[in-house]
Amino acid sequence: MTTRKLLAVTGATGFIGRNLVNSLLAEGLEVRALVRHPEEYDVQLDARRADVLDLRSLSIALEGVHTAYYLVHSMKSKGRDFAETDRLGAENFLKAAESAGIRRIIYLGGLGEAGPDLSEHLRSRAEVGRILQSGQVQATVLRAAIIIGPGSASWDMLRQLADRLPVMTTPRWVETRCQPIALRDVLGYLIGCAEAEVTAGGTFDIGGPDILTYRQMLMQVAEALGKHVRIYGIPVLSPRLSSYWVDLVTDVPSSIARPLIDGLRSEVICRDDRIKSLVPIHLTHFRDAVSLALDGKI
Repeated sequence: MTTRKLLAVTGATGFIGRNLVNSLLAEGLEVRALVRHPEEYDVQLDARRADVLDLRSLSIALEGVHTAYYLVHSMKSKGRDFAETDRLGAENFLKAAESAGIRRIIYLGGLGEAGPDLSEHLRSRAEVGRILQSGQVQATVLRAAIIIGPGSASWDMLRQLADRLPVMTTPRWVETRCQPIALRDVLGYLIGCAEAEVTAGGTFDIGGPDILTYRQMLMQVAEALGKHVRIYGIPVLSPRLSSYWVDLVTDVPSSIARPLIDGLRSEVICRDDRIKSLVPIHLTHFRDAVSLALDGKI
């Protein structure tokens, strides 16, 4: 960046947020972490208390910020439907951003085309993007499928299934196509969009160079682990039953596994590649992303 601009990261304690903060700091950029408990934040930087369900806290925390990353997503919530929580959080954030004079918002959402098969989880993420782009602040929306990297719930589910089950019975989603993306590439796009003003206000699909079925991904992860798995599709296995099955076999709780698995019914591949010319980065192949994730690297 040519001038010093204060960047704020919401959800800075989450999987993407934590890695993004570290990457921005490594680039020598000025960063403010927006977290609910700043006294517990383990990175030595400007951390401010902010809760997307508390408009006043957001307004105070966003003062002086040029660009804000919105990385909050409620996989589950207490006493409130997660889609409702996401909706309220996005509305509050937009109001606070407009009040604070924020110039740009960058949001990471999910891939998935609108239709009857689109899960509530993906519908909610799409709605958040529309809300953030409905105001006066220019909001960039990036849409990604499964992110391969240490700490990703989707990656943990793939890795543990491939590691712990020599024989799998899976629903029809095992043949659904997906365009996974490495964590390092997601971070590259997030940082690159902040630098590339031409991306302001746009919506972009981001994905890795490989389009694979979930069966192919599971087989390749198993191969990287030195395992051999057999996968049999069962059409009557519902998302609810699948989530309980994942809960038994992996460390991913059913409350998180269910919305993830529900989203696997929809094909999630990039429909346009404009981002490649606007933010050119070297994309990581799936096998390489798996190797990095298994080594705990970005």
